[in-house]
Amino acid sequence: MIYQGDKVVVKERDGNIAELCFDAKDESVNKFDRRTSTQFAEALSAVASSSAVALMLTSAKPAFIVGADITEFKPSFSGGEEAIREIVLSVRDVFDELEDFPIPSVVAINGFALGGGCELLLACDYRIATPNAKIGLPETKLGILPGWGGTVRLPRLAGVDTAVDWIASGSNNSAEKALKAGVVDSVVEPENLDSAALAIIERMLAGDLDYKARREQKKAPLPMGDMESLLAFESSKAFVAGKAGRNYPAPVKAIKTMQQAAKMSRKEALELEMAAFCKLASNAVTRSLVSLFINDQYIGKKAKALASGASNPIDRAAVLGAGIMGGGIAYQSAYKKVPIKLKDIAQEGIDLGLAEASKLLLKRVDRGRLSNADMAATLNRIEPCLGYDGFDKVDLVVEAVVENPKVKAAVLAEVEQHIKDDAVLCTNTSTISINHLAQSVSRPERFCGMHFFNPVHAMPLVEVIRGEKTSDDAIAKTVAYAQALGKKAIVVNDCPGFLVNRVLFPYFAGFSLLLRDGASFEHIDSVMEKWGWPMGPAYLLDVVGIDTGVHAEAVMAAGFPDRLSKDFKGCTDILFEAGRLGQKNKKGFYAYTEDKKGKPVKNPDPSVQDLLKPHVAAPKEFTDEEIIARMMVPMATELGRCLEEGIVASPAEADMALIYGLGFPPFRGGVFQWIDEIGIAAFQEMAKPYESLGELYHLPSNMQEMATSASVFYPIKGAE
Repeated sequence: MIYQGDKVVVKERDGNIAELCFDAKDESVNKFDRRTSTQFAEALSAVASSSAVALMLTSAKPAFIVGADITEFKPSFSGGEEAIREIVLSVRDVFDELEDFPIPSVVAINGFALGGGCELLLACDYRIATPNAKIGLPETKLGILPGWGGTVRLPRLAGVDTAVDWIASGSNNSAEKALKAGVVDSVVEPENLDSAALAIIERMLAGDLDYKARREQKKAPLPMGDMESLLAFESSKAFVAGKAGRNYPAPVKAIKTMQQAAKMSRKEALELEMAAFCKLASNAVTRSLVSLFINDQYIGKKAKALASGASNPIDRAAVLGAGIMGGGIAYQSAYKKVPIKLKDIAQEGIDLGLAEASKLLLKRVDRGRLSNADMAATLNRIEPCLGYDGFDKVDLVVEAVVENPKVKAAVLAEVEQHIKDDAVLCTNTSTISINHLAQSVSRPERFCGMHFFNPVHAMPLVEVIRGEKTSDDAIAKTVAYAQALGKKAIVVNDCPGFLVNRVLFPYFAGFSLLLRDGASFEHIDSVMEKWGWPMGPAYLLDVVGIDTGVHAEAVMAAGFPDRLSKDFKGCTDILFEAGRLGQKNKKGFYAYTEDKKGKPVKNPDPSVQDLLKPHVAAPKEFTDEEIIARMMVPMATELGRCLEEGIVASPAEADMALIYGLGFPPFRGGVFQWIDEIGIAAFQEMAKPYESLGELYHLPSNMQEMATSASVFYPIKGAE
């Protein structure tokens, strides 16, 4: 044994070959954390002092190295440029040592080699991969760029086009794509990986492969003329800037960094990369995206832990109500290979649900993502039915009939008679109390809410709503089913609107108050879209449906009259009475036409102002800051109340629910991350001028206490 650590081990193979194996004990994956990088440096020193004539790098895990330990980056990113430089240099210098190592190196790549794992393999002389390998540099998705030499080595190894594509997109790339790009030298089956790597070593030692020339290529400037460089980089910058948007600077910064470094040596280029990394890592976008990543990992682990407690797996499911929502649930279940019954009381409903599933599958076939045979197999996993035959075999039922408490209660009571005692019965509702509906079933411990968001196939969030009598096993099974469907499951407690809709309608209330006071809904939409929302509140209401919004608003006002009841005629009431229902009948706040693909196109409609005019104040100009405050404070204070009341268990789950359920701007990290970024005191000052508008603009006691103590929702240590 040449070196023994709990993260890295080096053993001597026949022929004086040193095998450096990444094997993090008591961990499911290898990550580049501080301990791993320290042991890696020590291992290289041990190899350099040994009699080894070549170095082979391997992994004992199913994945090679999944990247850096981002939880260690968070405190460094908050510690200023020197702290950032320290954590970058601690690994980058070791990678330089590997590239300049006195003996040749080859890396055997199995599974994921991402971020730092990819940068490590770029520093090696030759690279062999298995067909299941995924290689990439996802750093721009965190608001940064590769900092351990990725922007320097990748363009010199694989060319500018590949480097721009991989780094700007942050994509995971297949072994086949990596082979075509020249990032890896060979792709072999897993059982041949070891022998293929040894064969490469033999050829390097025999002089058949000139590894030293390869090293010089990676350390030299890019071999391109000024015009070629200009054309390659400038066109890429323009395209990427348009795609990434102004709120995500990292992809364009990465391209600019590669462009500026094109004529530099490795040493100069690495310093330029370092400066760019430090600048990006110091901004709010990166802090927010890192927080988002950590929170996503946290909710994933929590859901996995919950699902593991299920008494048995969900092998078969059923959905009641074969409309657009029911058809979407049936599609998602069948597509994810969980057979499902699709029940309705009428054949027309069945036809509608199957048509919805077929439409979604045909789109995947047209895009080359699904074969006709796979489409047929998926549809065969959907069993349409008008009765309850076979319901005694299903493990979970999702009721998705109309949003009417009496209808739902009747359907739930009926279906419960046809399912086995340990089956879970769920209701897909956006506003109706789970505790209220539980009164209609005889086994409330097996009953909970499972709130899907429309469209089901596209929206990642599922709210799992626990009632007062819901058992842990029922929650575990429901979370397990959500995970099987590829969804992000977040468990919340019962209240009007649950979590997402409970905080959405205060946001809409702020919008209604602004219109009452003379603001332009077009201006509000523009400001909120510029702030980062995918669509402004008026446009969002049109998409949701004005009638749906009016109904849900009434439910929420009954639940929280002190904050959501109003003494004026709201904008949605006015449009609803005028028969303007939004996109569903092509007229709401805006008028809608269809493009060539049949997608709705938003158009201004001056007649809406005439409808609103008798009920609102004279037109008034509001600043962007006023609009943002009046829109966001109600949402944020209500989310604070949800945390205080235990409706949601943690800031991480609250923030991720809004990102996945509402499209809250990811670059802001979530409502609580946004408040941490601006400071709770600043948020309190933002709310203060509008306290006269009502309780929506009053901070709940937990937020007031935070302002007094200057505390944060997210301590630096992490999401939990």
